[in-house]
Amino acid sequence: MALISPSRRLRRTPFSDGVEAAGVKAYTVYNHMLLPTVFRSVEEDYRHLKEAVQIWDVACERQIELRGPDAARLMQMLTPRDLRGMTPGQCYYVPIVDETGGMLNDPVAVKLAEDRWWISIADSDLLYWVKATAHGWRLDVLVDEPDVSPLAIQGPRADDLMARVFGDGVRDIRFFRYGIFEFQGRDMVIARSGYSKQGGFEIYVEGSDIGMPLWHALMEAGRDLDVHAGCPNLIERIEGGLLSYGNDMTDDNTPHECGLGKFCNTHTAIGCVGRDALLRVAKEGPVQQIRALEIDGPKVPGCDRWWGVTANGKRVGRVSSAAWSPDFATNAAIGMIRMTHWDPGTEVTVEAPDGPRRARVRDTFWA
Repeated sequence: MALISPSRRLRRTPFSDGVEAAGVKAYTVYNHMLLPTVFRSVEEDYRHLKEAVQIWDVACERQIELRGPDAARLMQMLTPRDLRGMTPGQCYYVPIVDETGGMLNDPVAVKLAEDRWWISIADSDLLYWVKATAHGWRLDVLVDEPDVSPLAIQGPRADDLMARVFGDGVRDIRFFRYGIFEFQGRDMVIARSGYSKQGGFEIYVEGSDIGMPLWHALMEAGRDLDVHAGCPNLIERIEGGLLSYGNDMTDDNTPHECGLGKFCNTHTAIGCVGRDALLRVAKEGPVQQIRALEIDGPKVPGCDRWWGVTANGKRVGRVSSAAWSPDFATNAAIGMIRMTHWDPGTEVTVEAPDGPRRARVRDTFWA
C-alpha cells in the first residue's frame, strides 16, 4: 500500500509523540486524525490485549459539545434512544439517525449536566449535522468541538494500572458510568467503557498540553504490568461483534438492520428527527441484518472492501469485516445478510478476493 503523506489536514493527536516512540507500524485516518492500527503485529497486539493492559490513543473519537438551555432537547432530537431517564454521571450508547432513519453515527453520549453533553463520535463529520439541526430549529445551544481527547486503557489489568495513577476509587466506576478524578491538578472525566470486550476505561483528557504527561505517567506506573501502547484490534472487535461505522454500517442502514433495535425507544423518544421513519421500520421489521459469519479455509486476506455473499448464485448480503481468529481457529466475519438467509446454520458463499469460500451464519458472535 502507498504511504499517506502527512499534512495539517491530517491531524496529529496529543499522544502522537508517545505512539511514535512506542513503535507504531500502521495508521488509518479517522475523523481527519491519525489512529494507530498496528504496533507489533495484529495477532501479537491481540494476544497482549487479552492478557495484560494497553494504552490506546483514541483522540480521533472527537467530542461534540452541546452547551446551553436546549442541550438536552437537541441531544434527544439526534437519537431514537429515550434519554429522559439519563442522569449526569452516565454514558449511553446512542444511534444517531437522519430524517430517513439512516445511521449517521453510533457514538457514546456523556451527560455532564442537563445543559452540557459530550458526544464521543465514530468516524463521520457529525458535527455539521448537529450544528445544522441546532440552527434550523433555532435552539438555544452552543455546538462545538472542545479540546478533549480520549485515551483508552484496555485489558484485564486495566483496573490495577488506573488505580496506581488515579487512586483506588477508580475501581468503583460502574460500566458506562463515569467519575471525576484528578491528575496533576486537572479534573478528568473517566468512564468505564471502551472499544474492546476485555474491560477498561476511557479518560477524556481535557487540554492537549496534559496529554503526554498523562501518557508517561501511565507507562511508568504499568512497567511491571506489561503495559504497552495498543489500539483497537481488528480480530478482537470482530470476535466481540463490535461494529465499525463506515465499515459495517453506513447511512443506508437503520439501527434495526445493525442489530441496535434495543437502543431505539421509538415510541417514547419524542422529538427524534428520524422517529416517524423508524416507527415504520419497527412495525415492518428489517429485510437484512448484521450477522456473525464463520468462513472456511485458510486465513482470509485483508478486508478493505465489501465482499459479496451469495447463495445459489444470487447475492444475499455482504461481508464488511473479516479476520483469522487464533483463539477460535476460524475466519471470523461480520456481514449484512438478507432475512432469507440469516438463520443460524445457513450455508452461504463468500466471494473473497482469493476466490469463493464456504461460510455459515452463526447465532451469536464469539465473545
